[in-house]
Amino acid sequence: MPYSPQHKRDTREKILESARRLFNRKGYAGVSIEEIMSEAGLTHGGFYRHFTGKDELYAAAVRQFLCKKKPAAWQRQRKPKTTLKPHALRVADAYFSRAHFDDHEGCCPLIGMTVQRGGTAAKAAYEEVVVQLVKVFEKHLNSTPAHTKARESALALSALCVGGMVLARNVGDPDLADDLRRAAHAAVLRTLL
Repeated sequence: MPYSPQHKRDTREKILESARRLFNRKGYAGVSIEEIMSEAGLTHGGFYRHFTGKDELYAAAVRQFLCKKKPAAWQRQRKPKTTLKPHALRVADAYFSRAHFDDHEGCCPLIGMTVQRGGTAAKAAYEEVVVQLVKVFEKHLNSTPAHTKARESALALSALCVGGMVLARNVGDPDLADDLRRAAHAAVLRTLL
């Protein structure tokens, strides 16, 4: 008896969730299809019923991050406030939060999923996340009359966000990690305000 369409969708979601966590934790090159399927509680052979290869799976996992119905804990607004911060400032605050720093499986794919060895589909999906981050900052800067080079500043802010978090995550000294994260966050906020 063939599996129902719902079963196929559920299985695909299991694979995507397993892949997203593992890609974030180990990077594109550090994860095998067999490992992804095992983590999902599935056999290796079933993979190709859902994806043509690792590159397509990576692209789908990155796009899943962009289109999540329920945001990760680090993306949720902390407390309701009477005045709502602009979207770009909320993004910066969440990005540099301790919760995001500590979330190695659900973090932004820009800091968790490197794709140097990925194919065209993987790099295109990674680029989509970069473009979305740049757009958030560029839109905010375009609404501020003092900023004449919104695109250039938005690109620099995006690089500062990702680079600041990558550096913070890859040093051994926790105090230095916190200092890097806080300094990058402060620099982003100075440009956005």
